[in-house]
Amino acid sequence: MTNAQIAAAFDHVADLLEYQGDNVFRVRAYRNAARTIGSLVESLASVRGGSGRGLTDLDGIGADLASKIESLLDTGRLPLLDELHQQVPAAAFELMRVPGLGPKKVKLLVDELGIDSLEALVLACREGRVEKVKGFGAKTQAAILENVGFAKDPAHSRILWNEADGIARELIDWMRRCPQARQVEGAGSWRRGRETVGDLDLVIESDDATAVMDHLERWPEKTAVLQRGDTKTSIRGPREMQIDLRVVTGESFGAALLYFTGSKEHNVRLRSRARDRGLTINEYGVQRLDAVAAEGRPARGSCVAGRSEADVYEAVGLPWIPPELREGTDEIALAERGDLPALVELTDIRGDLHMHTTATDGEDTLGDMVRAAIDHGLSYIAITDHGQRVTMAHGLDRTRLLRQWDEIDRLNESLAADGPPPITVLKGIEVDMLEKGGLDLPDEVLARADWVVASLHYGQNQPRDRITARITEAIENPHVHVIGHPTGRLINRRPPYDVDMEAVIEAAARTGTFLEINANPWRLDLDDKHAAAAKRAGVKLVISTDAHSTGGLGVMRCGILQARRAGLRAADVANTRTLAGLRKLIGT
Repeated sequence: MTNAQIAAAFDHVADLLEYQGDNVFRVRAYRNAARTIGSLVESLASVRGGSGRGLTDLDGIGADLASKIESLLDTGRLPLLDELHQQVPAAAFELMRVPGLGPKKVKLLVDELGIDSLEALVLACREGRVEKVKGFGAKTQAAILENVGFAKDPAHSRILWNEADGIARELIDWMRRCPQARQVEGAGSWRRGRETVGDLDLVIESDDATAVMDHLERWPEKTAVLQRGDTKTSIRGPREMQIDLRVVTGESFGAALLYFTGSKEHNVRLRSRARDRGLTINEYGVQRLDAVAAEGRPARGSCVAGRSEADVYEAVGLPWIPPELREGTDEIALAERGDLPALVELTDIRGDLHMHTTATDGEDTLGDMVRAAIDHGLSYIAITDHGQRVTMAHGLDRTRLLRQWDEIDRLNESLAADGPPPITVLKGIEVDMLEKGGLDLPDEVLARADWVVASLHYGQNQPRDRITARITEAIENPHVHVIGHPTGRLINRRPPYDVDMEAVIEAAARTGTFLEINANPWRLDLDDKHAAAAKRAGVKLVISTDAHSTGGLGVMRCGILQARRAGLRAADVANTRTLAGLRKLIGT
């Protein structure tokens, strides 16, 4: 079993234990173990079999959890999970897909009302029976009816960050027009740059919460009001996305922004650090433990910090931590040591090294792509149309490719005719890794290229060792500069192919081959964990748009976010260098 499968199994165990009302610490142990395993790049099998390190050396993995990991590795099964499946009704798993229905609430519905399907849940809501169950009420019942479609329709799952970003920016712009709103910021997984976003969180500083919430309800994109309180409103917006607004005072704005940005794991670790210093942190601010009011709000005059995030971090002896790093891994330790990286910025990017034209499956011509790249402030690009294996994209054979390269030579001469050129166009190609091995264009052709991307588009269901061998063979080819979208995943559409990324990263480090962070919002491949592992191994990353149109050049920011989540600096990314610096790096 893969790390992802084992992490999912432990998360599933935690859900079932929580459903049964098991010990909260036992539930938390499985959830923490799932998070630890999910963040590993090296396989658990290699950890178990390696010398000098064992499963129990992993954070949060004791002897009991280690034995369960071994059972999953050896047999693909976990007896505890089989037992829990027999004890928990099958309907519970279906009901837990409804947003807002966690294991505890689902158990109440099953036990009190005998709910055994989503259809039965809808009927019970419409008959008014759900609101009579203790802990629910009319508003919760209405919310279930609003959200049950998400569990039924896969299209209503978490949406891509890029799509959520469009909604978030429009919403923030609308709320900043409210006269009573002094500060307006987005929070949650959108602010942390997660690949997908489930809902949007908004934090606003104001002394007039009613006016701010009224302004939100007047947003033209609002489709429904889900909940409204004294300082919080939840609405449904575009794409059926839930939007949660919190209105706070100035002295709490920074603390609230930090709290609602998350992640949960980051906040837990920050609160633990505060407790060690006799403090407590919540959405209202930082207070001394002995000065917290009964309802959790700070007693009047007791707030130590809270106006800005920087103040909150400073109160517990830390510098401000960028939101993209706040995932509860090693960011607090890095901050404590003064080792937080200066993360790469969009303005650091000098070139884009993966794009397509109408010569294959692009929508715009070579000239169009060059003009758009100049408009984006780039100093160099590589045109990397598909090689001949990708027949569905009318891939280039030797003759057509050399003809395109001649055109690029003439274009570069034209650009430099009146002085220093505004941009340099590199003669590139995206060659395909063939199922049987090798590349779809001969080395004698590739040797004439300025830039070669090697990608895998066919045979994605081959066994792990075969796919790994194909990729490592491409890495070892002296004419290949970078491996494009190395795991082949499409977010929410297609899982990554089964590849040993530890071996791929090791090969890239050995040969000096780059690995790509593909900025296409559906790909974002490499993911943040693999990109961080590549950095640790000394592998240089390239952030490329894989643009198939002039509009596609704009997704570079998505790749930048992924790189920031991986902790990458500008120096870790090859195309932050000048063209001369890039050529020096690749030895040309």
